[in-house]
Amino acid sequence: MSENAGKEPKAPASAAQRQASAAEREWEERTLRPAIEKSPDRCADFTTVSSHPIRRLYTGADLADWNPERDLGAPGSPPYTRGIHPAMYRERLWTMRQFAGFGAAEDTNRRFRYLLSQGQTGLSVAFDLPTLMGYDSDHSLAEGEVGKCGVAISSLADMEALFDHIPLADVTTSMTINSPAAPIWAMYLAVAEKQGASWQKISGTLQNDILKEYIAQKEYIYPPAPSMRLVTDTIEFGAKHTPKFNPISISGYHIREAGSTAIQELAFTLRDGIEYVEDCVRRGLAIDNFAPRLSFFFNAHNDFFEEIAKYRAARRIWQSVMRERFGAKNPRSWALRFHAQTAGCSLTAQQPYNNVVRTAVQALAAVLGGTQSLHTNSLDEAWALPTESAATIALRTQQILAHESGVTSTADPFGGSYFVETLTNEIERGARDYIDKIDALGGMVAAIERGYPQREIADAAYLYQVAVDRKEKIIVGVNDYVGEEKPIEILQINETVAQSQAERLRRLRAERSHDEVERRLNSLRKAAPGSENLMPHLYEAVKAYATLGEICDAMRESFGVYEETAIT
Repeated sequence: MSENAGKEPKAPASAAQRQASAAEREWEERTLRPAIEKSPDRCADFTTVSSHPIRRLYTGADLADWNPERDLGAPGSPPYTRGIHPAMYRERLWTMRQFAGFGAAEDTNRRFRYLLSQGQTGLSVAFDLPTLMGYDSDHSLAEGEVGKCGVAISSLADMEALFDHIPLADVTTSMTINSPAAPIWAMYLAVAEKQGASWQKISGTLQNDILKEYIAQKEYIYPPAPSMRLVTDTIEFGAKHTPKFNPISISGYHIREAGSTAIQELAFTLRDGIEYVEDCVRRGLAIDNFAPRLSFFFNAHNDFFEEIAKYRAARRIWQSVMRERFGAKNPRSWALRFHAQTAGCSLTAQQPYNNVVRTAVQALAAVLGGTQSLHTNSLDEAWALPTESAATIALRTQQILAHESGVTSTADPFGGSYFVETLTNEIERGARDYIDKIDALGGMVAAIERGYPQREIADAAYLYQVAVDRKEKIIVGVNDYVGEEKPIEILQINETVAQSQAERLRRLRAERSHDEVERRLNSLRKAAPGSENLMPHLYEAVKAYATLGEICDAMRESFGVYEETAIT
């Protein structure tokens, strides 16, 4: 692995560090001890939200083996601890990309256009559960779920409506879709083509991270092997045809939402990334032809300093992995780019206006940690999908941070902090230990099949809940400071969306060329058992207006479906 603070033997303490240790001991004896005798600590142990122990004071003595040139560097230079761009936000602000989607395509289109008019600088699509699972809106398993947790997309016609009057050549789009990511992306590319937007110029991100589905979110269709093939197909296709589009967003967000610690989130996400890179290399892809378009997606949780340290450690680990494990030569392959979203799991139904404050703190941590794009959750998301007013407050939170707080004036303002640098080192060491364990198990797919990351997350989630139940961790308005509750306005999605979607699908199937659809689906069925890239077949199928369910069913015939073995 890399030369870094997390792996090197401890160097002899310098004269300055020995002096710092002596000064700290003197402070503890003469100043701290008398103060504690008069006023003891509030609790026995202080820890991060992930239960990582935090000491009372950090000094230069904690960084005895820390080399600022090697471990800190400068922004835009390896090891990228301080950020991947030399000028960071002085040159360009992060992309403000609010996650949105509900009802029919037309409903979400109106929300997109509203958010863009309010200063949002990128789009992010939330899909409903039937779409995420590869079912059409009129499927029996879609009943009661159409448009409820995101927008319903069953065909190219829906995708055309979703981006009506939104020029894809001028806006970046992120799509949170995983198992059916390849056909959904094919629909997006078809809309771009219809708009006259060059594939060479369109930009955005496809989440497309199936490994974290097996680990945490559980929205999978096919077994791991064919699922990995589809991911690699999109990466290969993107490297050839869409040089500005990120074909994958390797996502720790959902791992954290499932209850992981910050270290587990970082380790499992980066090890997922390693697994994807290994699969692409086995395919024969040259590392520097695709690695610059890999992107990541992290949670921004409540513990301010832990989150900042996590992002800094992520960049440092990834640059060493790409350089030393895979031999990448292009500096753009070394630089970890990431999107952050504030922590949905931290939002409370009780006293929902408290969520505005939580979101602001979390967003500030993401910015100080050097994110490239950001979504801020809305205050009402523990109740329902965001109302327009709640979404506006969430967007304004980002804009206030960008333009009023002053945090964009300098890169990595916590760089050199005894506490932040020590915490960055500790998180890096913990993440590398997990990566080594997964390597020893044979990689992430093998680890998933044995239930290793799932068990680790389940244990962490249990321990956190125990701490909350014991009031060792306070959640304001939930287990302390409980007050009178007042109702809030929420967004309601009624069943007329499902009815209109069913009618739209009926018309589509009546008006399209049945023979052309069958020809394209049969071509996909023939290609699926082989090894050729399926993206061209998917693209032709969606252009013929084959539905998402028909396309996913064609692949189900060959790939089968995945059923997880319960962990014990």
